[in-house]
Amino acid sequence: MKVEQIYTGCLAQGAYYIESKGEVAIIDPLREVQPYINKANADNAKIKYIFETHFHADFVSGHVTLAKETGAQIIYGPKANPSFDAIIATDNQVFQLGDITITALHTPGHTMESTTYLLKDNKGKDHAIFSGDTLFLGDVGRPDLAQKMGELTERDLAGYLYDSLRNKIMPLADDVIVYPAHGAGSACGKNMMKETVDTLGNQKKMNYALRSDMTKEEFIEEVIDGLLPPPQYFPLNVKLNKEGYEDIGKVLERGTRALSPAAFEATANETGAIVLDVRHQDDFAKGHIPRSIFIGLDGSFAPWVGALIADVLQPILLVTPLGMEEETVTRLSRVGFDGTLGFLEGGFDAWKKASMEYDTVSQVNAAGLKKLIETENVSVFDVRKESEFLSEHIIDAVNTPLDYLNDHLAEFPNSKSFYLHCAGGYRSMIASSILKSRGIHNLIDVKGGFKAIKEAGIPVTEFVCPTTL
Repeated sequence: MKVEQIYTGCLAQGAYYIESKGEVAIIDPLREVQPYINKANADNAKIKYIFETHFHADFVSGHVTLAKETGAQIIYGPKANPSFDAIIATDNQVFQLGDITITALHTPGHTMESTTYLLKDNKGKDHAIFSGDTLFLGDVGRPDLAQKMGELTERDLAGYLYDSLRNKIMPLADDVIVYPAHGAGSACGKNMMKETVDTLGNQKKMNYALRSDMTKEEFIEEVIDGLLPPPQYFPLNVKLNKEGYEDIGKVLERGTRALSPAAFEATANETGAIVLDVRHQDDFAKGHIPRSIFIGLDGSFAPWVGALIADVLQPILLVTPLGMEEETVTRLSRVGFDGTLGFLEGGFDAWKKASMEYDTVSQVNAAGLKKLIETENVSVFDVRKESEFLSEHIIDAVNTPLDYLNDHLAEFPNSKSFYLHCAGGYRSMIASSILKSRGIHNLIDVKGGFKAIKEAGIPVTEFVCPTTL
């Protein structure tokens, strides 16, 4: 028996490859499926099953394409209603894979079709659970994503989740391995651990949602407390996962068209495409196409695209580091953004050589900001999350979280220069690009973010541990 976690950091997502006696199961595959096929070929094995823990909201699964390419059967849990052929498992239905078995445990709560898959070894011993978004390490799945699908409230779903955990998962032995669908950084939960694998016994000890003396009402209150609104692209990804989607090969062919600067500009004007610049933030600051949006590949690229662009049907044109065009289109497609129309051939250097208009972002280092704060009345805007800001921030700074930047546009000064920062410089450059695209140019980005600010000795508020907020 082989069990391999295939973890994609930029999505904080775990897919799983399970092989026994020449038969393979894939759990929650990513959109690009060739790596799974290659693994099976290397093992001289055949992909038999594709298990989906639920209709994912934060990424587009590769289930439809993988089934088409391999003939494998797609399996969902009870209550699922996909538009394509799939086995809708009954609760406790057993699937044979080589000389091991995988049992579908219906665990509604995150969504009503959410299902945990229990892997038993060749001796029938419980070995691992693939818990999807039902159980994370340190947390559980948010219960507010499926409420619009019917008359259920988030409290109803949280109640279902409580019962699923107590009746289906917690009775399992402590040595059972937990393989979740997501880790820290995912918007599908609140406070996940950085680790991606653990034992159920350890989770029973340290996961707040698995306290043995916890009442259902206490569970509901704690699980729904502090939930931020889900990203706007989530429902669109659910729709793609339920109804199917265009083959990724066609998406890549369309998205990797090389466009000269003139053709690039003409296409942008004709289609209304967003120009998405995915280079490093320092390169974007030095020069970029006017009104382009920066979201760098080096950070949490796909989730920020989903949160800030939101509409998966939006046409997109790319400015990428040389050689990263296909990677960028692939990562966009993982979250359902299939409307890439091409990339700037030769990168931004080609744009400059063509004598096309370009813009820059003014920057200051933390030492420079410190001098300004000591001598002037400076306006500082912190685009980190509210929890980060409450934990520690520059005295008199204003919190304008990047996720909700559009709600704060009226707070920025009209003419006087103001200063933007985040934790390290990535998010503040995204914010700078959005503000400049809205015609707000009197901004100055603080290089190095809050880390550099503290090192420079700029006065900040007394630290408050985030876990006590």
